Amino acid sequence: MLIERKQTYEEMCAAFRWRIPAAYNIAHDVSDRHVAATPDRVALIHERADGTVETYTFLAVQHAANRLANLLRHVGVGQGERVMILLGQDPATAIAHLACWKSGIVSIPTSILFGADALLYRLNDAGAKVVITNRENYAKIAEIRDQAPSLETVLLVDGDDVGAQSLWAGAERASDRFDTLSLTPDTPAFISYTSGTTGLPKGTLHGHRVLLGHMPGVEFMLDFFPQPGDITWSPADWSWLAGLMNILMPGWFAGVPVLTWRASSFDADEALRMIAKHQVRTAMLTPTMLKLMRQSGSPHLRDVKLRAVVSGSEAVGKDLLEWANGTLGLHINEGFGQTECNMAMGNCWQVLPPRLGSLGKAVPGQAAAIVDDAGEELPPGTTGNLAFRRGHPAMFLEYWKRPEATAEKYAGDWMITGDMATMDGDGYFWYQGRGDDVITSSGYRIGPGEIEDALVRHPAVVMAAAIGVPDPVRTETIKAFVILAPGHAPSPELADDIRKTVRSRLAKHEYPREIEFIDAMPMTTTGKILRRELRERETAKIKTT
Repeated sequence: MLIERKQTYEEMCAAFRWRIPAAYNIAHDVSDRHVAATPDRVALIHERADGTVETYTFLAVQHAANRLANLLRHVGVGQGERVMILLGQDPATAIAHLACWKSGIVSIPTSILFGADALLYRLNDAGAKVVITNRENYAKIAEIRDQAPSLETVLLVDGDDVGAQSLWAGAERASDRFDTLSLTPDTPAFISYTSGTTGLPKGTLHGHRVLLGHMPGVEFMLDFFPQPGDITWSPADWSWLAGLMNILMPGWFAGVPVLTWRASSFDADEALRMIAKHQVRTAMLTPTMLKLMRQSGSPHLRDVKLRAVVSGSEAVGKDLLEWANGTLGLHINEGFGQTECNMAMGNCWQVLPPRLGSLGKAVPGQAAAIVDDAGEELPPGTTGNLAFRRGHPAMFLEYWKRPEATAEKYAGDWMITGDMATMDGDGYFWYQGRGDDVITSSGYRIGPGEIEDALVRHPAVVMAAAIGVPDPVRTETIKAFVILAPGHAPSPELADDIRKTVRSRLAKHEYPREIEFIDAMPMTTTGKILRRELRERETAKIKTT
């Protein structure tokens, strides 16, 4: 463990020291290091759709990643160039990231939920040279390929197609030996796109040091992870930091088996069955997932042997905490972070009992504060910007090709999260509200920019705004306000057609469940939509019903 276990939180923070080596490559720490010591240790447990289970040792993972690294070199991808990985939870996803990092290539984790427009934006913004995907998602790439000038090669993990090669056929012809490059901690490793809270999504560039930056938070919030017998899992897709850098890579860093299976959507009964069947001991589950588990009445609950759960993106609440304690026999540790600096704040019941409703405290090795817009620290009890001190290993290097946006993210020595909070006299942080227009729904943080861009592409829409409205299960659902072009009249049929258009262009979780047609949009004198005013209107409606 990177953190040193002590009796109190304060002792742990006082004892913590960062030891970032001069040369560092994630692939060495999560793969090569284990192969050198215990090559037959299980790295991955993969349950296929037909119920068969396949295990991958660290040696098998290394050999597959080496072959793919050689294939990427063969098709002309050089150090620093970008490869989009458009896959869900699958062994090929993990192997593809390792292959990129071994050879100094920058990977782009990308959700299969995205539609063609969202993919095209990311392809062109990152200048991706290769896409690794499957036949099902290749259809979206084929649709936009002639609009992506940087894209040269598509590799499919389940065969080939017109204009696409079989990844495994090519990898089988390659050597299973590859010397992992010696890189610096700040060498770019991957680009993870933000939710697009202001404007279009920004590419958040992370260096190889990011895994070391994540580990104290993972160890802390999973009750001193790893412990003997740990197997870890989360339904969070590996295209998001929550899955890739909170579960998969930390599990491999610790030499712990990671469970994976493909699920098109979250099914509480199925999740509990798999947790029980494979004896999962640690997990990351959003409050929405936990609520659905509580409501499921699943018979598999009695066979669950979880010892630690971390949750976040939404408030867990007293009822869920009590249910988990009484039914699962564990305490849920809440965590907080964002794409730019993840796993930064939270609780660990064994040394830092949570205060209901708080975000907890900064994890050992992290420094947090409430600051004003100039970066000056504010006294306890004052509402201000929740911020983390510049230079933390988990903090992003920059916004890809956006130096001005990168500079605006900081105020003095502090990285501004965009969330408003207070700190009490004991150092616990309390969320007060958003400093931007991000929507939190079913564990996803969703920016309105892409949704609104997709809405106005419909021929009947002249202007649109998207907000989150309170929902008892999802925290928020997406509602769109739409001004129609002349010649179009509001109707349920038109609302359905607009909704389908957005769903076909973006991710399934990004389409508006409700559309309201309006005649005028609240705007500032400079022409910016006042989404805050729209949210206030919705809140007022709820209070009067």
